[in-house]
Amino acid sequence: MKHIFLNLKRFDVPVELGGVNRLAPMADWGRAVVEGTQAGLAHYDPAEVEFVQFFPEAHLLSAAAARCEGSRVEVGCQSVYRQDVAPGGNFGAFTSNRPAAAAKALGCTAALIGHCEERNDKAGVLTEAGVTDTAAVNRLLNQEILCAQKQGLKVLYCIGEKSEEQERWQEVLGEQLDIGLAGVDKSKVVIAYEPIWSIGPGKTPADKPYIEKIARFVKERTGGLDVVYGGGLKTDNAEMLASIPEIDGGLIALTRFAGEIGFYPNEYLDIIRLYLGK
Repeated sequence: MKHIFLNLKRFDVPVELGGVNRLAPMADWGRAVVEGTQAGLAHYDPAEVEFVQFFPEAHLLSAAAARCEGSRVEVGCQSVYRQDVAPGGNFGAFTSNRPAAAAKALGCTAALIGHCEERNDKAGVLTEAGVTDTAAVNRLLNQEILCAQKQGLKVLYCIGEKSEEQERWQEVLGEQLDIGLAGVDKSKVVIAYEPIWSIGPGKTPADKPYIEKIARFVKERTGGLDVVYGGGLKTDNAEMLASIPEIDGGLIALTRFAGEIGFYPNEYLDIIRLYLGK
């Protein structure tokens, strides 16, 4: 089974406000993404590949409503809170947070947890409190995964090492996997590997042997979980990633990195065609 994930980050912010959204007005953006992609995904066999698109919360309702009958697009959320509502318990005292029950009610079937940007945010908050133990971040993410799974959401769990962690990558990734996946239903989890040290302008992308090495390590450590490349599936690397047997898909973000930078549905479909070879 292949997995093509789309992390739309905050690509909804209009250009005039400093963002990269040229696709649609803010109120129509989630609908535009789904409507611009689902017809192109319709001919792929659901037994062979799944397509999950992770939206900011403001767009979950319009994205879910835009799905046509039999749509291949699954709508996902960008993480969930580490606690949740419960019958006879907390019925919603979660100001500013998104419990997994809310994500499910909004139409989500999956949650993106542990993305490097989420990890950085949690680490920053903990540092302000004097906590620098990386295991603390992984424990918080583990709680999020457990909450997501309790509501029936599938999980894309992101792991990755920074440049200063590269020499001890096995220790870093091993901790992220062991703590993050403690007590979870692994049959409902896919791992996304983000080589954080190689992502961004001016950095050298991870090469094929390095990605192969990490993917083999993850599969061995987790008992064979599916692994996708989380460092950005794009036109430039789609065919290379497709040639790696240990890689089971990818995470797309931006589709255009020069000129009118942003996410464009037709380019997203082009990347998928390149990766799947059809």
